[in-house]
Amino acid sequence: MYRGILQNSYVFRQPVSSRAIITSARGDVTGDGVIDEVFLTGTQMPGSPLWRDIMLVIHDGRIHQEQRLQLQNNMGYNPSLFLGDLTGDKIVDVAVVMDTGGSGGAIYAYIFAYLNRQFQQIFHSDMFNAEWKYSVKYQNQYKASVISHHQNEMYMLDLTYKGGEYLNEIYTAQGVLKMPIEGWVNPLSGLYPVDFDRDGTYELLAYQRIAGRYNADSLGYVQTVLKWNGRRFMLDRQNVSIVGSGLS
Repeated sequence: MYRGILQNSYVFRQPVSSRAIITSARGDVTGDGVIDEVFLTGTQMPGSPLWRDIMLVIHDGRIHQEQRLQLQNNMGYNPSLFLGDLTGDKIVDVAVVMDTGGSGGAIYAYIFAYLNRQFQQIFHSDMFNAEWKYSVKYQNQYKASVISHHQNEMYMLDLTYKGGEYLNEIYTAQGVLKMPIEGWVNPLSGLYPVDFDRDGTYELLAYQRIAGRYNADSLGYVQTVLKWNGRRFMLDRQNVSIVGSGLS
């Protein structure tokens, strides 16, 4: 269960120039008024977009020292950085997101904040996935239920937008299921900082795709907005969305 802050920082003495830089950004991530440099470094597989041994490296602009922040899942595609205030303390935080390359479109995501004079990990996608569990079941009359166990809430999807051919495979003419069918909710597939309140502090918008009979059978998305409460990211609101269909 995701319970809050994880600490994992190390003094990094090897110069960053000796490693491949994937991407970089600049911002005051320590809150001392001096701009720092933030890097993602790693080793790219020959002839492949896959990166391995990905590390987050922060060069402190004031004391000119570097720190390496280890990522538990340090291999992926399209690694990216985002700098912005996610905790409301007016200090820029660091978000790292990369694609896993799996068929479900899952990502690895990490957020680090400078708290109590050290960098601390305050979000980890694996812990989010472990905490947010769901059940997906097809129901009679062309519906599917999505139960969010974390919130003890149920969402009901109208499946008629899937079309007659799809529905005829699994329902009788009376709208009764021919056999029980269960789907699932995929792990985190998108994490987007959004300043919903326009107050300078970003919330997190998390996307998880709802799968039906098979992974490519998308039923919609669970959208969860998380907000920092001083200790951890907590639920602000959650909803389920579907993809629209064309008008005949």
